[in-house]
Amino acid sequence: MAVGQCSFPTMHPVAGITLGTANAGIKQTVRDDILVIQMVEHSSCAAVFTQNAFCAAPVHVAKANLVHSPRWLLINSGNANAGTGEQGMQDALATCADLAEVVDGLAAQVLPFSTGVIGSPLPVGKIKAALREAVSNLDTDNWDKAAQAIMTTDTFPKGVSRVIEIEGQSVAINGISKGAGMIQPNMATMLGFMATDAKIGQALLQNCLALAVEQSFNRITVDGDTSTNDACVLMASGCSLAPEITQGSGNYQIFADAVTAVCKQLAEAIVRDGEGATKLMRIVVEQALTDEEAVRVGKTIAHSPLVKTAFFASDPNWGRILAAVGRAGVENMVLEDVQLYLDDVCIVRNGGRADDYTEEAGQKVMNQEEITVIVKLGRGEAVQEVLTCDLSYEYVKINAEYRT
Repeated sequence: MAVGQCSFPTMHPVAGITLGTANAGIKQTVRDDILVIQMVEHSSCAAVFTQNAFCAAPVHVAKANLVHSPRWLLINSGNANAGTGEQGMQDALATCADLAEVVDGLAAQVLPFSTGVIGSPLPVGKIKAALREAVSNLDTDNWDKAAQAIMTTDTFPKGVSRVIEIEGQSVAINGISKGAGMIQPNMATMLGFMATDAKIGQALLQNCLALAVEQSFNRITVDGDTSTNDACVLMASGCSLAPEITQGSGNYQIFADAVTAVCKQLAEAIVRDGEGATKLMRIVVEQALTDEEAVRVGKTIAHSPLVKTAFFASDPNWGRILAAVGRAGVENMVLEDVQLYLDDVCIVRNGGRADDYTEEAGQKVMNQEEITVIVKLGRGEAVQEVLTCDLSYEYVKINAEYRT
């Protein structure tokens, strides 16, 4: 089940970036579960990774290899290679070496990524056997196949494609992501891969990605869990005819805004596909002292199981939202200054239930598939938005049966 229309878009080819998939039969044989992405030589590559202390073996290897001018990404679904100790590290390194042998490259220029069940040994033999097929399928038009190959409990493939203009020349920006559960990113999404043909140096590309991730993937939550395998990569082939993007230029701002917009669309798609989700909620916190304060209040509301189950039931139980605001750690909050809205329906003002609020008005909003919760703290000018979904019976079922 997904909230809203979630069809896969037409993806513009990104010159210098090719993608190939194959089925290794890691957990299923219905669809491809191996993805290889190849970058043209002299490409730039930036990445951000999970802050989970138990980060997966491929995260460690990808971090180490990022400094070696990466040329290839190797992604598998169905197995996270997390919680696998030293053997997991050796397995991640082995798959890099196996791909390097197939493409006649260096293992240190391969970034590995895995997603799936934690704690199971990575089936290195199955992955190795599928690599030649994946490499033989490398093509600029395989974005849809790539998005499907990285899915786990996702119900639909997630992709975004944009073309912007820089000094009269086209620059393409594509992105795919996967994620539906264990979503409370603390750097990026479960797995996200973006590519552009822009000319931009690695350091500036890294800065651009970090800023975009902070305003997108780090503003969503499905269930409050941060994965061991979170990673987001931005590749730049430099094949566009547009001039090189430099720090502080107007061209950089155009590019950075477009990258952030792509990240936001991908992040929203993850929330729409939240495991068992029936509603999408935008938590908008206004009049906070700082952005950090606004995000903290928004996430406290979004993480609350009581709030999320009330939305699943379409129950305008606004006391649960108010309680979440109250325990968000806002110092010296003046209760009489706080206002709370469901869409344009004011629920709380002057420290209590709004005089003109009616249960019927609240119920009408709660019956919607998409709902905006607005909290006005009356303390400052900072505004931030957090996206989340409801918590349903189906979420429990999916995760109770995840390994069966």
